[in-house]
Amino acid sequence: MLDIRTLLIIDDCAADRKIYRRYLLKDPHQSYQILEADCAEEGLALCRKVRCDVILLDFCLPDMSGLELFDQMQQEIFKTSVSVIMLTGRGDEEVAVQVMKRGALDYLVKQHLTQDVLQLAVRNAIKQSCLQAQLQKTQERQRLIATTALRIRQSLNLEQILNTAVAEVQELLKCDRVMVYQFAPDTDGKIVASSVESYRTVALCDRVGAGKEAGEQRKERGKLITHSPPCTLHPAPLPLLPNSQSPIPYIYELGLCNCVSLKEQFNTKANLVVPINLSNNGNPTPKLWGLLIAHHNSGERQWQTDDAEMLNEVSVQLAIAIQQAELLAQTQAALAKEKQLNVFKSQIIATVSHEYRTPLTSILAAASTLVKHSQQLDESKQERFLGIIEQKARYMSKLVDNMLLVNQFELEKPKFKPIPLDLLQFFSDLIEQERETAGDRHELIFQITGNHQEFWGDRGLLQQIFINLMSNAIKYSPNGGSVEFHLIGKESEVIFYIKDQGIGIPVTDQENLFQSFSRGSNVDTIPGTGLGLAIAKGCVELHGGNIALWSEVGKGTQVTVSLPKICPIPQLSPLST
Repeated sequence: MLDIRTLLIIDDCAADRKIYRRYLLKDPHQSYQILEADCAEEGLALCRKVRCDVILLDFCLPDMSGLELFDQMQQEIFKTSVSVIMLTGRGDEEVAVQVMKRGALDYLVKQHLTQDVLQLAVRNAIKQSCLQAQLQKTQERQRLIATTALRIRQSLNLEQILNTAVAEVQELLKCDRVMVYQFAPDTDGKIVASSVESYRTVALCDRVGAGKEAGEQRKERGKLITHSPPCTLHPAPLPLLPNSQSPIPYIYELGLCNCVSLKEQFNTKANLVVPINLSNNGNPTPKLWGLLIAHHNSGERQWQTDDAEMLNEVSVQLAIAIQQAELLAQTQAALAKEKQLNVFKSQIIATVSHEYRTPLTSILAAASTLVKHSQQLDESKQERFLGIIEQKARYMSKLVDNMLLVNQFELEKPKFKPIPLDLLQFFSDLIEQERETAGDRHELIFQITGNHQEFWGDRGLLQQIFINLMSNAIKYSPNGGSVEFHLIGKESEVIFYIKDQGIGIPVTDQENLFQSFSRGSNVDTIPGTGLGLAIAKGCVELHGGNIALWSEVGKGTQVTVSLPKICPIPQLSPLST
């Protein structure tokens, strides 16, 4: 059974609302509860009463514009972005830019609207909204972990550190109680902190043992726990499985002792335990200091993998605090890297979802027209629609290729396979391909000097460098003009540069242009993802070369690449370095 989504149509034209309703109710992939409003005031009132998954908003309303209503809804009702698809009677690029900048998920022109286009746009809006909600949930959980770690490390007093830890972990996992159990060298271990005060003095065990024999037992059992992932255990004395990855939602038997006292006092039904390990003076085997234990007894609970991961991460932070933050700098760097990756993932999601909509809408509209009206269209018009489909499909394919390549760089897993190349033939072929697609407004000039022999390089990465730099030169020369490609061979290196007569790049923007998703502030409505120069830089660095940029607003841009003829072993580094 399909989930029912609530959709609000705000449009003063009853006929249009009827069409949208009919289109959406025919969607075989999604069910809707559809609400309607014929003015901004009525739509705003409905938004205050009902949570809508998607809003179809007409740009022209009798009492205010769609943009004004959109702004008011964001200010008064929604704390996060509104899932709005703006509708307009005419294709106005300025309106589209304003709409997307304000956070609308899509922009549709009524006269081009078909059943398939509307259904797909609404489903995509729902998917994007769900992705954003999931991303916000993940970011919030990561924020809580970071906050927990920070609060744990705000004190050098061990008792305060432990009490802060159990309180924060209980809030983080939403469980009944959290405890820290500390092992002792020659005596019983004990619970040294608990989020529930009345249980603070309860011993984990009836008796661990004393003296040398107990120490040897703990040493061996400590090794077992140390090398095991976070896990839960059955009440029966089953052995721990070091390779087990899935938590088991029942009471623990650690193999350390008879835990009768713990079971009677807590009556626990589900628990999660991770070791607290300290570095051991250079010894590869860490020292088992204690256990971080999460209890839940107010009903059955299936512990999730991320619960175990969070608890394990907090135990690491606890170990750092217990040793007076010896590894503080390393941990902060790890958190910063995690934050950077999250920002990068958010940018990828936002870029792909935004850049895919426009070409996909054009493809669907052209394909729908060909299917429904092919007999009424002459050959030239059919070819024009097919050309639109091909052009937009190529753009989407290139976008996917760019995203995959950027992802490889970010994960530090680039593929570099140098082979001997005839650069003259290689670039000649690429220039010819560009001439076929560039059109009559741009003149491509190819000039060669020097010796280009004995060059080794990765064909695919070199092609990425050329295509991204050349496409940028053409794209950012909207008025046409010449685009020059100069290939210069020297004794130990090859230099090539691409020069255009386009809009140029402001000086203040040039410093960050080689970073992913960075674009010049003067690009206006020229489409793009801000990945071309970042990809080119990454590919150049894999060849052991250098890339430089010169640009002046209104006069053009020149990007120069220098590559050694014999490539060194590649240094695996992300694009952002």
